[in-house]
Amino acid sequence: MSTVTQLLQAIGAGETHAAAQLIPLVYDELRRVAAAQMAREKPGQTLDATALVHEVWLRLAAPNGSDPGSPEFANRRHFFAAAAEAMRRILVENARRKKRIRHGGKMRRVDLSDAEPARNARTDELLAVDEVLDQLAVEDQAAAEIVKLRFFGGFSIEEAADALGLSRSAAYRHWTYARAWLALRIRGESE
Repeated sequence: MSTVTQLLQAIGAGETHAAAQLIPLVYDELRRVAAAQMAREKPGQTLDATALVHEVWLRLAAPNGSDPGSPEFANRRHFFAAAAEAMRRILVENARRKKRIRHGGKMRRVDLSDAEPARNARTDELLAVDEVLDQLAVEDQAAAEIVKLRFFGGFSIEEAADALGLSRSAAYRHWTYARAWLALRIRGESE
């Protein structure tokens, strides 16, 4: 049993000192995943990798406004899957906020230093994937989890397979299926 799993179980048992020991063990990995995710975002984000990790920690440590010392995760894999889901939700909320009219709506941000037109917004892609992801989860839960970890968590196929307890070949099959399924749904084509 890994140290992270032991600390997660201790936190679940109410040992408050375990959370302070957990943070240094998972922070670097969460920061790496967040940095990879933010690197895929278009330039000029107000949210950076560090802020994303801190927001994820706040959500994981106090789900639904409950007692901050009582998150319940079965193991390391469960914790990182929850972190990827939290990153997904934060990035989607941020994208939706930016699309609101009072936050610029359909207007594009252009740096004064380089007046080239902004690249195609990743925000639209993020929202499109999020909208159909719940539909995919109904049809194939494992494929949806792979998408969450890959697209929102920045995991490689191997890391996602490990996090979900799948073989590498099964993870590739789910990823291939999910990509095709999502492409059809996002383009609006019928089955």
